Amino acid sequence: MSATDLCFLSISEAAGLIAAGELSPVDLVDAHLERIANTDERLNAFITLLADEARVAAKKAEGEIHGGKYIGPLHGIPIGLKDLYFTKGIRTTMGSRIMGDYVPGYDAAVTESFQRAGAILLGKLQMHEFALGGTSENPHYGAARNPWNVGRITGGSSGGSGAAVASGECMGALGSDTGGSIRIPAGACGIVGLKPTYGLVSRHGVFPLSHSLDTVGPMTRTVRDAAIMLNAIAGHDPRDTSSANRPEQDYTAGLDQGVRGLRIGVPQEYFYDVIDDEVADAVKSAAAVLKGLGALVEEVSIPILEQSIPISGALLITEAAEVHMDNLRNCPDDLGADVRARLQVGAATSATDYIKAQRARVVFNCEVAAVMKTYDILLAPTVPIGAPNLDDDLVVVAGSKHAKLAVMPRLTRPFNITGTPTISVPCGFTSDGMPIGMQLSGRAFEDALVLRVAQAYEEATDWHTRRPPI
Repeated sequence: MSATDLCFLSISEAAGLIAAGELSPVDLVDAHLERIANTDERLNAFITLLADEARVAAKKAEGEIHGGKYIGPLHGIPIGLKDLYFTKGIRTTMGSRIMGDYVPGYDAAVTESFQRAGAILLGKLQMHEFALGGTSENPHYGAARNPWNVGRITGGSSGGSGAAVASGECMGALGSDTGGSIRIPAGACGIVGLKPTYGLVSRHGVFPLSHSLDTVGPMTRTVRDAAIMLNAIAGHDPRDTSSANRPEQDYTAGLDQGVRGLRIGVPQEYFYDVIDDEVADAVKSAAAVLKGLGALVEEVSIPILEQSIPISGALLITEAAEVHMDNLRNCPDDLGADVRARLQVGAATSATDYIKAQRARVVFNCEVAAVMKTYDILLAPTVPIGAPNLDDDLVVVAGSKHAKLAVMPRLTRPFNITGTPTISVPCGFTSDGMPIGMQLSGRAFEDALVLRVAQAYEEATDWHTRRPPI
């Protein structure tokens, strides 16, 4: 097997080989470091590469495994972390100039979880500044570039994670999702991105953006790999006041149970108002695949979805402005122009308007929950268009011009408002070769069911097997 082929193994495939003694973690890490050396100058997925540390960790893992101390399916697996997860003694920039030299004194809860699981950290991944944007065009560290076309964006804010996983620079990565920041780059880069139920994964040691929306989740090339990573990081953490105290669960256990008899609703409002025809057609074809597998798939009306942008926007920018109030007062010129402008809007939002948004969120969630008494899953497109060009402020969607920063998170916002588990899986390509993603969203804490439906779709298609040309 070539070094490049090693880099495109799934986590589950590599884990099986490692457990059987047929693959060395040292060889696997070396293959990924070689891949990074060959591709990252074009992709800009990494802010900080930890090559020496990764080699040391790989040798340690190899010794443990040879000594009969195999931990599990992440032991010896090379991963990356979006650069807002704290790593003790390792620079964590948040994609910003302001915190460009920040070195945490402790690890994030998820960093600890991956260490316990034996995963090997290759480095810290590029992101939109302070996670406040859906393009990953970063004025301080450069833009992350899409492996399918390096002249296109990755989506954001977890753009480095999307590029690194899609290109084979790492086997899996963590993103964060406040308005779609896991699912947008997953959709744009042709990989799997899971936003778990709000509170399922600890946010301790994760730099905040919006306290009522921020969610931690995995980005991988297969659904099973996302379940494997979720197994490692899900769980109650008293250090995080939003952490849910739920029974431990194996998210890989029910993956192969199929979709026969499940009810899948396809909302007709909002998701198809601003969308390219070929994206809409690909998602409709994906729905037909699930119907062919035995699910009951039907159109559903949820009019309140039209309120997604005002509710999500008011909550996100107001809470983000609170986080960054000192930066706005003391060093606004050190912020990128787009981030500064959004934070200034948030700072100018009144407490009354914020409370109105919170009350509207309650109504929104009640109406969506009422629909979910009938349906197990909601199905929708992830991003309205294929990944647009770098540096274009405006994009054309179905013949009309729109702001790129507004278009990219448009379709992911509803499921941050609800806080419910939502996955993006690849479901096709545009005519110019850019990936298309489909979202599957379930009820709160039914993450396993969301993964199960995504797995059934993945097994029936081959989109996840395609490799980018880089």
